[in-house]
Amino acid sequence: MDSILNALAAGQVIVCDGAMGTQLQARGLTAGAMPELWNAEHPEVLTAIHNDYLQAGARIVTSNTFGGNRARLAGAGLADRLAELNRKGVELARAAAGKRAWVAGDVGPTGQLLEPYGELTVVDAEAIYREQVAVLAEAGADFILVETMNDIEEALCAVRMARAHTALPVFCTFAFNAKGRTMMGLRPGDAAQRAAEAGADAVGANCGEGPDAVLAALTGMREAVNLPLIAQSNAGIPQVGAEEATVWDTTPEQMADHARAFVEAGARVVGGCCGTGPAHIAAIAAALASERG
Repeated sequence: MDSILNALAAGQVIVCDGAMGTQLQARGLTAGAMPELWNAEHPEVLTAIHNDYLQAGARIVTSNTFGGNRARLAGAGLADRLAELNRKGVELARAAAGKRAWVAGDVGPTGQLLEPYGELTVVDAEAIYREQVAVLAEAGADFILVETMNDIEEALCAVRMARAHTALPVFCTFAFNAKGRTMMGLRPGDAAQRAAEAGADAVGANCGEGPDAVLAALTGMREAVNLPLIAQSNAGIPQVGAEEATVWDTTPEQMADHARAFVEAGARVVGGCCGTGPAHIAAIAAALASERG
């Protein structure tokens, strides 16, 4: 595979995969369990999910390592398995992707608040991210995806460590609400600009409050930076359905329409987040192929 940055520089629009967590939940992951543990205990499930997304048209598959940092793993008593679980997450994605797709080494928040809002220091946050990104790179990821960020300082810690301690491209996405703010009050333009200054090669929005929030965030980011933008929306807003089951209110067909709007707003990587599955990605891939065709 060519570098993903070369593909983006050539003007390609790249379809990414969709949710991992909700796909695992549909296959038996229980509330409170660590998804990353399934890399070791249920590798066949991860392989099936990656293959489903690839068959749907994804050209990026994402390692099951969102919570693979030491802070989160320690809370589950798994800190001593950090290298194993992160490495296995990348290896499973790599084996499925082969030479037909790029592998994103997934990096999520620590789950802790940085000073002055919490007790986590910048030095400690950098050490946490340095450890994880080094394993993801060594295991064979094609780029580092720092995602679902709310605190700019935490995001910058992750971006800086990926830039300093790997030779890989670094993407960074933030989660916005319908008012165009992250949970910490961060605006899209400010998030994009500061992430770019720290060395991010692409920036964008994921998760948050559905497609409209992602579209608004892309508009703000496009005004602030000249980088490829990333759009990975949830499948709308979750609702409680029959028997307390979570139901997502955006259909694959609706997600395809949103994908077209994301590309119009400047997105060059388009995929899904919570509640999306292979059907959503297939609809996105078909819609964007017809736009190109």
